[in-house]
Amino acid sequence: MRNREFDVIVVGSGMSGGYAAKQFCEKGYRTLVLDRGEMVKHGQYKTEGKAPWQMPFRGDVPEELKAEQYIQKDVYIYSDYTRHHLINDQDHPYEQKRPFVWYRGSKVGGKSLIWGRQSYRWSRLDFEANKLDGNGVDWPVRYEDIEPWYDQVEPFVGISGSYEGLDVLPDGKFLPAQPLNIVERDMKQRIERAFPDRHFIPARVANLTQPAKQHLELGRVQCQARSECPRGCSFGAYYSSNSAALPAAERTGNLTLVANAQVQEVIYDEASGRASGVAYVDMRSGERKRVRARVVFMCASTLASVQILLNSKSKVFPYGIGNRFDVLGRYIMDHCGGGGASGMMPGYLGDYYKGRRPGGIYIPRFRNINETHGAFERGYGFQGAASRASWQWAKSAKGIGKAFKARVRQPGNWYFSMWGFGESLPKRDNRVYLHESKRDQWGMPLLVMDVAYTSNEQAMIRDMSETAAEMLKVAGLVDIRPFEGEALPGSAIHEMGGACMGRAVETSYLNKWNQCHDVKNLFVTDGSAFSSGSCVNPSVTFMAFTARAVDFADQQLKQGYL
Repeated sequence: MRNREFDVIVVGSGMSGGYAAKQFCEKGYRTLVLDRGEMVKHGQYKTEGKAPWQMPFRGDVPEELKAEQYIQKDVYIYSDYTRHHLINDQDHPYEQKRPFVWYRGSKVGGKSLIWGRQSYRWSRLDFEANKLDGNGVDWPVRYEDIEPWYDQVEPFVGISGSYEGLDVLPDGKFLPAQPLNIVERDMKQRIERAFPDRHFIPARVANLTQPAKQHLELGRVQCQARSECPRGCSFGAYYSSNSAALPAAERTGNLTLVANAQVQEVIYDEASGRASGVAYVDMRSGERKRVRARVVFMCASTLASVQILLNSKSKVFPYGIGNRFDVLGRYIMDHCGGGGASGMMPGYLGDYYKGRRPGGIYIPRFRNINETHGAFERGYGFQGAASRASWQWAKSAKGIGKAFKARVRQPGNWYFSMWGFGESLPKRDNRVYLHESKRDQWGMPLLVMDVAYTSNEQAMIRDMSETAAEMLKVAGLVDIRPFEGEALPGSAIHEMGGACMGRAVETSYLNKWNQCHDVKNLFVTDGSAFSSGSCVNPSVTFMAFTARAVDFADQQLKQGYL
């Protein structure tokens, strides 16, 4: 493939990269996707469907293997079944000037293989927030600009959800919602009666409840409710690049996908003032290669894209391509969390539920909407679920014999837990940059994390704990246990910012089309492009912006501007 020229290079194959590849390939462009991860084809998920006794460590992971993944071992899905989908931290180090958790996928498809699948549109308020309260850089777009692209992306992804008519959480193009169970239905009535501004709705998740024609054509079928999503799903019942976008791109005949390719630099051509391609390392052979294209799309994930752009140095841009005004690497965000509550719901012992539902409930943001809270700016939403205790309690219980076995067979009491995801403020001093001397084994400069939460996020987390407890109380739960622990930046795995969109080159990296202000054929469409973080999960918004940027680039290419 050396010296071969493509129409488009897409760096990364996750939520943004996979969709960019699909769109470009379907428009007829010869598209090269480069991904640092190892190849995993849809359906070739090595731990899918395996029972504990078929696993070498029965689902647990020995301490010596955890030592190789000293960051990844703390992610909530980490187990013997999933650890191969996460990187080896010893091979991929980074520096923490201030504590930051960086969870990363290790396979083609990236974190789309292991994401939480919660899928929500951002609201008008989210795109206006920076302008209204003066934090961060004003978005150069509004909800109306991105709404048609949600309409395009959501049916392809396949999102189950209910129509609620809420301004703070716009409805989309949904498949039938995952139903609430009996405890959740009763909690909904009690909470919404006591707090009319708080809405208790089914979680919106990218799991197919009623597959449409475009899903079936890709071999995707209805969710089997196995609760094995992070292992990979050969049914294609939850959305991943591997199950949907990449196969859709591949069937056009226009896709070239190279795995184990660590992109290190976007090459800048001084004569044309354009990006001419990228330089990457074959991570298995160590061979260094260059490839050329008319357009480069950066979709390597929020922090990885920024790392590559910062490392793309030239005489014109000695601090990173397109980075004339020290804006690259600034305004790093993640959702703040750690606040919530849990409790036991008395009764309902004659009721149960069928299957392992992939989504629970969601309570959209209610703070700082119609009234100002005073202690903090922006807001948060809650995710949660009610379920019955299973036999797991018996692993640490005392007992033996027939009576004990009979007791283990009975489902336990109902419990409910909810936890908040809050919007952290975009701050210029929250940044990442390249280490001056340290590099990984392939020669890539290490990224230095210099990010911390402020008193605004701390006050928000305290409020999460208090409001969660008051809602569980009015819902009738007992033994309520509020919790309030400040999770480190990065823990929510919703990193955003670093190459923000804006209106001026002096204060932002990208224009309203996700196009680098100074390099017109360079686009960035993953989370690094985001100027604020909302409080809802961002993945489907990454994809909507990607779809919009691809459409713009397509028009520019056809008109001869790129």
